[in-house]
Amino acid sequence: MDDATLQFYRSNAQSYADWAKAPSTRLRGFLALLPPGGAILELGCGAGNHSAVMLAEGFSVRATDGSPEMAEIASQRLGHPVEAMRFDQLEEHEAYDGVWASACLLHVPRDELAGILGRIHRALKPSGVFYASYKMGESDGRDSLGRYYSYVSPEWLDATYASAGPWITLSSETSVIQSFDQTPANMLNLVVRKA
Repeated sequence: MDDATLQFYRSNAQSYADWAKAPSTRLRGFLALLPPGGAILELGCGAGNHSAVMLAEGFSVRATDGSPEMAEIASQRLGHPVEAMRFDQLEEHEAYDGVWASACLLHVPRDELAGILGRIHRALKPSGVFYASYKMGESDGRDSLGRYYSYVSPEWLDATYASAGPWITLSSETSVIQSFDQTPANMLNLVVRKA
């Protein structure tokens, strides 16, 4: 992950956690694809809003965030351990029924994303399900707060996923959100199954 972006979240963990919106409306559909009580890895859990729903639904959740400060806030809110872990530290093999990565992999530099997706593919059990959301565009850059983003096109993302392992696309949808810096962002929401 980009150092300046990680430092932003470390320095602004409490204000970001206080801002964090309600869980994504896509979460219920993702959970419905998993076996009851299945194992979920959440990457970039932020304030823990999604993990809270997963835990309440009876799933076995490994919640992680790259910022130790954010992980501590989420752990206190959830009453559940949250690990400080960067994406490139994921080492498990066939451990999870699902991986949830809401608005976090969009901070991965473009030339590093295939490697991270390969780690996620390896960590999923056979037929495991993976959700991630990305900001749409054609290049990379920083927002008004200095956070790095890799802005992706559907075509570039498809090719990058394909290079990381075989997947079956379950859904690909766009949406518009209001970012933490108060600017609108066009998002691409992708759900795939490990083939």
